[in-house]
Amino acid sequence: MTLTEAHSGYPMRHWVFRDAPGRYDIDLGDSNVDCGTVAELPFPSRLVLDYGTDRGGDRLRALVAGLYGRTADEVGITHGAQEALYLLYSVLLRPGDRVVAFAPGWQQAWEVPTRMGCRTDLVGTTREGRPDVARAAALIGPDCRVVVLNSPCNPTGARVTDAEADVLVRAARRYGSHLLIDEEYVADLPADSLLGRYERAVSVSGVSKVYGFPGLRTGWMCGPPEVVRAAMDHKHYTTVSNSVLTEWLAAEVLERRDHYLERYRRLTSAGGRLLGAWAARHADAVALRAPQGTPFAWLALSGSEPSLSFCRRVLDEARVLLMPAEVFGARRGVRITFAREEDVLTEGLARIGAVLEGRRSAAAAERPLSPQHKER
Repeated sequence: MTLTEAHSGYPMRHWVFRDAPGRYDIDLGDSNVDCGTVAELPFPSRLVLDYGTDRGGDRLRALVAGLYGRTADEVGITHGAQEALYLLYSVLLRPGDRVVAFAPGWQQAWEVPTRMGCRTDLVGTTREGRPDVARAAALIGPDCRVVVLNSPCNPTGARVTDAEADVLVRAARRYGSHLLIDEEYVADLPADSLLGRYERAVSVSGVSKVYGFPGLRTGWMCGPPEVVRAAMDHKHYTTVSNSVLTEWLAAEVLERRDHYLERYRRLTSAGGRLLGAWAARHADAVALRAPQGTPFAWLALSGSEPSLSFCRRVLDEARVLLMPAEVFGARRGVRITFAREEDVLTEGLARIGAVLEGRRSAAAAERPLSPQHKER
């Protein structure tokens, strides 16, 4: 996977909110499991819609703390995981600090620190497509304030091994760097979290990806109390507090965690098999990189057509949403999400296959399979 320059990538917000809206009826681009609905959750009709609290309500903080085996003073609730990351950048970094981040990945990891006046070193992947942890460790020095790691990785699906994590932690501990871990795709907490490996680690996650409720815009951070406290104090200058309604609903989701994890595993297991068989049939055009516990996978594209151009053709000819490599600071690939109901995934893959084979899918002109898969 080849990196582009950090600032020459195509912003995801342009793709999601400008290019794609209204042009698809099957969504294999968003990285979350199929979205849940309001009807699945009890509605708190008597809930008082006050301001809530800046750190998050006691019930939700306790539930999140329980996921990690931590205490509530180590948890802060935010307006989505993205706000958690932004708040942490804001309180941990100052102009001139150095940040080590991995790419391909979420552009915020290098865009925000760079805009704050930090030097951001981007680390790519090994020949095997794994995060180049050895290279990252070599870049961590006395001026490195923060190391940003997304594991499992969005978009490659690669998970950092225990040995790789140890290498990164040793380097960070040597210089007192903070390890900021985006763990949105970790389903098995605390078993698969890297939080417990380092005293200066902060884990960020939410109810969007594994649980399928991105519309609740509820995320969190879990880490050293002093770091969480500083970030939550800074929150007063962003969103002040979270919606008490969405916090209440998010708590209901976590109360029913086992149900949603079972659904997640059912969809990823069946969807992974369908995607694998499809990729094998189109091995001349795509190469599937096996995901490691994510609802999506990376498809390397053969041929010379840019990923963005291919994804635009899939929009126009098949009405299917994919995520082009360019939005992750990479090229020559797409992220495809397979945590979908079987009929939806089967139809979406058939349409993409038609594009790969140079046919225009007749099914793309038909009505959407269900309102859930229309542009929201």
